[in-house]
Amino acid sequence: MTILVSRRSTGSADLASSFLQSDFWGDFKAEYGWTPLLLEIETRETVEAVHEGAKLPLLLLINRLPAASSFAYIPLGPELELRVEERAPFFAELSEKLRPHLPKGCIFIRYDPPWRVVETIAPDDEDVARAGGALTRPFIGPPLRRAAVDVQPPDTVLVDLRPAEEEILAAMKAKWRYNVRYAEKKGIVVEEAGKESISIFYELNRATAARDRIALRPESYYARLFSLASERRASGNPGAPDVRLWIAKHEGRALAANITLFRGAEAVYLYGASSDEERRLMPTYALQWAAMRAAKACGCLEYDLYGIPPTDDPEHPMAGLYRFKTGFGGVIAHRAGSWDFPLRPVAYEGFRVAEKARAWWFKDFRKRHKRIV
Repeated sequence: MTILVSRRSTGSADLASSFLQSDFWGDFKAEYGWTPLLLEIETRETVEAVHEGAKLPLLLLINRLPAASSFAYIPLGPELELRVEERAPFFAELSEKLRPHLPKGCIFIRYDPPWRVVETIAPDDEDVARAGGALTRPFIGPPLRRAAVDVQPPDTVLVDLRPAEEEILAAMKAKWRYNVRYAEKKGIVVEEAGKESISIFYELNRATAARDRIALRPESYYARLFSLASERRASGNPGAPDVRLWIAKHEGRALAANITLFRGAEAVYLYGASSDEERRLMPTYALQWAAMRAAKACGCLEYDLYGIPPTDDPEHPMAGLYRFKTGFGGVIAHRAGSWDFPLRPVAYEGFRVAEKARAWWFKDFRKRHKRIV
């Protein structure tokens, strides 16, 4: 396959299916240390692409590292379909064609391909852990290497928003339907808010980060996500996302909050936060249902709960997240995860060792040993 890579102007990526391939996302990440490259690729052979009859836009993000080095990252792209045997040769050729566009100190290119394998969620009477079961996800293979750490969560829950609301609710597990109704019965009120209420979300997020031992971004990060989206929408940009803040309250007191992103056919649950108080009132269930209903009303076709452990393993540090999100019905999607093409093999090996050690500390050890860390 012959691949051509060239620079492009802004705008063409606004047709991308994923917000992670949009110009909006490139501009947002540019404010937090990443350098976006707006590219487009073209193949001489026939490839079933999302954007038929046109060059395929590609957003590439460069992250600077110490000693004048860097790595390149392509989130959920390119948006095209390839047969299994075509994937590795395609990415090998694409990587070489991308090399001239990258800084001289670039160590590797990391891909997060959009392909996915779908798994049906077990019904209520089959709520059994699958820790020992086989897990299938899209495969690429050499010369690419499976990354030591995934950037985007490779496993997620996708809820089909095309059926009627009653059908979506009926597809949830019985306890989840009960909890949604129970929250309403107990007086949980979900309000849609905006940037002006980010401080409420942030305070709840501080409690969540302390409880679950997760990273806490600065409040300004979330505020800028809202303001940039608003600026793009005000300018009439067709690819600008609709970012919303949802707050679940009881008797005027905020108990939980979510941030969602609606864009075209996709709706994504980006961030969630909750108080340690009144969890028995099930505010997080009410939040998800309110967001799903709003996404459907906006014309979104799919609600992405954005990230779960790969299997229902009770020993996983985030096992509760798996149970919570899969209860809302839909399907489990297993993506390929992150794959790396080394450009400087020796430097890449050193980076890989350091990245793996850091991930073990923050994503495994700290979560499993909350009391001693």
